[in-house]
Amino acid sequence: MDEQEFLAERFEQYRARLRAVAYRVLGSTGEADDAVQEAWLRLSRSDTEGVANLGGWLTTVVARVALNMLRSRETRREDPWDMHRAPAGNGGTATAVDPEQQAVLADSVGGALLVVLDTLAPAERLAFVLHDMFAVPFDEIAPIVERSPGATRQLASRARRRVQGTANVPETDIGRQREVVDAFLAASRGGDFAALLALLDPEVELRTDAAAALAGASAARGAAAVAETFAGRAKAAQPALIDGFAGLVWAPGGKPRVVFGFTIRHGKVVAIELLADAGRIDQLDLELLDG
Repeated sequence: MDEQEFLAERFEQYRARLRAVAYRVLGSTGEADDAVQEAWLRLSRSDTEGVANLGGWLTTVVARVALNMLRSRETRREDPWDMHRAPAGNGGTATAVDPEQQAVLADSVGGALLVVLDTLAPAERLAFVLHDMFAVPFDEIAPIVERSPGATRQLASRARRRVQGTANVPETDIGRQREVVDAFLAASRGGDFAALLALLDPEVELRTDAAAALAGASAARGAAAVAETFAGRAKAAQPALIDGFAGLVWAPGGKPRVVFGFTIRHGKVVAIELLADAGRIDQLDLELLDG
């Protein structure tokens, strides 16, 4: 294997996370793919022999590229909602978007949250996304936005207040997300119907992809129907981070087979996505957690 092939293999290990970062910063799959592709080009042209944390290095590169794109967008006053392309491989060209895949990506962030993020100044948006959604320390974000760590913390704080002041945006605090998902898992395993009802929004929706439906999963709407679906089940599921958000994964033998994505607002689960399509799951940034 030559050096470029080795770099490409390592880059692919981080592609899903980089795309998740770029999409949350930019709100556009086309621009997110451009930012990830630019990160690959910079990696292929750089001497990274002394880089101890390649994932962190690539995240910084994508963040810088995305910030420049946000600032350029403001200058040109372009519409950010240009979801025209699907991910391209290293050195490849973009292909026509898969509408179903695009819908899943959009749902994983939430259109309401993207609308709020689009009202933030570029540096505020970047600081909030990197710190609150991906746990990047302020001292690593500061050089990207060209501010001190203290000033960067203030940027994220202002953005957080704006986001939390909007009633319909999903919960973004990973700690609170995990509390709700962990409680849901415990209630599901224990068959505690009342506890499940208490965690679910009255209008909660359970959605499935085609693969999950073929495996027997059914869509449902309403707290009672969804609680009935999960009561006494999910015994083999385990907590996970899915593109930086709290969720559940069924991973027999360590191989993810089904992903449970949660949308949470005000401590209530408002939507659950069941994904069983292997190709889609492979594109997610999954981190299995203890518990």
